[in-house]
Amino acid sequence: MNDISVQPISGALGAEISGVDLSRDLSNEQFNAVHQAFLDHQVIFFRDQKISHDQHKAFARRFGTLNIHPYVKGMDGHPEIMQIVKEPADKVNFGGGWHTDMSFLEEPALGSLLYAKEVPSVGGDTLWANQYLAYDTLSSGMKEMLGRLKAIHTAKGEYSERGHSAQKRGSMDVAVAGDDVPSYEHPVVRTHPETGRKALYVNMAFTEKFAGMTRRESLPLLKFLFEHCTQEGFTCRFRWTAGTLAFWDNRCTQHFALNDYQGKRRHMERVTVNGDKPF
Repeated sequence: MNDISVQPISGALGAEISGVDLSRDLSNEQFNAVHQAFLDHQVIFFRDQKISHDQHKAFARRFGTLNIHPYVKGMDGHPEIMQIVKEPADKVNFGGGWHTDMSFLEEPALGSLLYAKEVPSVGGDTLWANQYLAYDTLSSGMKEMLGRLKAIHTAKGEYSERGHSAQKRGSMDVAVAGDDVPSYEHPVVRTHPETGRKALYVNMAFTEKFAGMTRRESLPLLKFLFEHCTQEGFTCRFRWTAGTLAFWDNRCTQHFALNDYQGKRRHMERVTVNGDKPF
């Protein structure tokens, strides 16, 4: 008997899932229901979960192999788990800008599973943006033009010495990217490998320029796309509670962690599922 409930949290994307205990192995029926909700809603949330590090990884492995981040040191004994911590004295949070996780890789992430260990009483919400909608709402002429373009993605800006992600935080060990950081070309309009739907695939953190163009030539159109693909009507906003796990699809979403809880502590743990080469 499948007693899983899926409750959307906004008109654009996102749903809360109840009737699932992630500390236990999901049956094939339960997994199929969760997987379908993930594809339908792009980001799904499970509240009131009590899971160990091994259980966190075991659930993620149902969807694919696990990533070890090239710049952020994982936990001792669990290199696949990234601890995202903002201490009360830290000024800069991690993920505090619109982005798609790991688009700077040749094979970017399928999805990320973020588990809330400690959250402030107010603040620290996360926003997600639906990149299917971002594509669908473009004009036919813009869709045609973007469909022929590729863009260069790299970590060399975001993880450089001045980059937001590489800034020092009390409880995170983040490496600064050197001059030898690779760049990869990805289509500006990505086709989702499971749903077949088209989504915009550029983001402010990791998209440097269009292939075959200079950065100066690329910026006017990139700036338009960055603003277009994160407009309010494409988003949901989620308020965390301790014990909540969020799972989002990096192939068709962007997200933004708000930094509005100065002087408070926030401790999250992220596992990332490897993906495939965009097409």
